Amino acid sequence: MMKCGSHPLFPAHAGIPTGSPLLRGRAPSLCRVIVFITAFIAFIPRVYAADDALYAAAKKEGKVVWYTSLIVNQAVRPLVAAFNKKYPGIDVQYSRGDSGPNAIKVLDEARAGKVEGDVFDGIATTPPLLKAGLVEKFVPTDADKYPAALRDPEGRWNALVLYFLTPGINTDLVGKDEIKTAQDLLNPKWKGKIAWSTEPSSGAPAYVGAVLMSMGEDKGMAFLRALAKQEVVNVDATNRAILDQVIVGQYAIALSIFNHHAEISAQKGAPVAWLKVEPIPAPFHSIGLVKNAPHPNAAKLLIDFLLSEEGQRVFADVDYLPAMPSVPAKVPGLKPEGGGFAADFISPATMSANIERWVKIKNELFP
Repeated sequence: MMKCGSHPLFPAHAGIPTGSPLLRGRAPSLCRVIVFITAFIAFIPRVYAADDALYAAAKKEGKVVWYTSLIVNQAVRPLVAAFNKKYPGIDVQYSRGDSGPNAIKVLDEARAGKVEGDVFDGIATTPPLLKAGLVEKFVPTDADKYPAALRDPEGRWNALVLYFLTPGINTDLVGKDEIKTAQDLLNPKWKGKIAWSTEPSSGAPAYVGAVLMSMGEDKGMAFLRALAKQEVVNVDATNRAILDQVIVGQYAIALSIFNHHAEISAQKGAPVAWLKVEPIPAPFHSIGLVKNAPHPNAAKLLIDFLLSEEGQRVFADVDYLPAMPSVPAKVPGLKPEGGGFAADFISPATMSANIERWVKIKNELFP
C-alpha cells in the first residue's frame, strides 16, 4: 500500500512542514485524496484511448469535407471553431446547400467514382442516400444518449438538431386563445387566411403525415378534407419566408412553421407567436458518414463532436434546438420536454416510405 508522502507526485506533503496546521490531524484524509487522484490519473488513458487514436488518425488525414444545410454564420462557423479548438490540425471544409442539392451532390460523386464529401446532414438528405446505399455505418460515442426515435437502429444516421412545425400567428390579427386545438383551425373566420409551404419535408406534406400519424387514417383524412374547405394558401417558399409574411399581416396564420423562428422574431418585438397545437410534425436534421469517404476518421471525429454534449450545447447557444434530450434549448419551452407538448418525429425511414403518398394527398385535397 502507498504511504502518504511516498508518491513522487506528492513528496513529503509537497513541501508543507509536518507540523503545519494544514496537515495537523489530516494525514489520513490527505492520503485518501492522494490515492483517489492517483487512481483517477491511471484511469484517464483507458477512458480516452479510443478518442486519442481516432484523433491521431484524423490528423493524418488532415481534413474533412462536410456537406451541410445548416446556416453558415449562425451555426457552421461556431461549430467549426469549437471543433478546431478541441481538435486542432484538422481542416474542416464545408459546403452549404439545401438538403436536396446536397443529396444530389453525393449521388453524382458516387456515380462518377470520385467521392469528395465525407459528412452530410439535412432534413431530406438522408432518405435518398439510404436508398442508394451511400451511407456508411458508424455508431457515435454518445448514440445511447439519444432516444430510439432519433437514431437509426442500423447505425447509419443520428438526429443532429430538431424542428417542431407548429402554427404561427400574427398576434395583432389572432388572439392567442382563439386557436387551442386543430379543430379551431376549421372556424370559418380563418377561411383564406391560413398559409403553408409546399416544401415536402418541412411543409404541407409533412403536416399531412403528422395528421395521419396522430389521428389515424380515418379521422385524419376527415380532418384534412375539412381543412381543405378553409382554402389554405399554398406558398412556394420556405417556412421562414411565410412566417415573415405573417408578421407583416399578409396572412393571419402560418399553419406549419419552425417554432424557434417565431420565438426569435417575437423576442425582437415582432407581432408573432407559435402555438402548441397538435399535431406537431417533427422532422429533424440527421447526420451521417458518406460511404467510401476519403477522410473517414476525420469524418467520424467531426460527427462524434457534433453529437456530443459539448457540440450540442454549441447548437443551443446559436438558437438551434439540440437533438440530445439532456441539452435544453436556449428557450427550454421550445422542446417537448421543456414546453410540455407532444410531437410526431418523422425519421428518414418514415419520410422515405411515406412522402410520395403524403404529397399525393396534399395535391389532391389542397391543389
